[in-house]
Amino acid sequence: MSEATIERRGTDDFLGTGRRKSSVARVRVRHGGGQILINERPLDEFFRNEQQREAALAPLKATGVLGQVDVVIRIHGGGLTGQADACKLGIARALKVMDPELEPCLRSEGLLTRDARMKERKKYGLRGARRGTQFSKR
Repeated sequence: MSEATIERRGTDDFLGTGRRKSSVARVRVRHGGGQILINERPLDEFFRNEQQREAALAPLKATGVLGQVDVVIRIHGGGLTGQADACKLGIARALKVMDPELEPCLRSEGLLTRDARMKERKKYGLRGARRGTQFSKR
């Protein structure tokens, strides 16, 4: 596939990569009992905010496989919100590889679409991306 580094190795692990802002999540999904580990920590310990947990679990709930698959995620970069959305995209892509029949469900929920918004770069002569210097009358 184009930007997506999605592949299948062996017979039991399904891989997907999710990105959001500057966060990158490498997701590994396998059939199991529903254990979710993020950077070797449980989901509830890694994402303390309920909204971030819900975002990360959205593909599993939409497809109805929550509790039927084990998910192992390695994530780095960015903040917690970007990491949660990167997990969401990575899980959705891995589920699509695991069972291609889930793709219409994932696509209709908008879970396979990469959010391309990034931080705008700082320009010279300005204090930020768009903010100028403070005007001084005297």
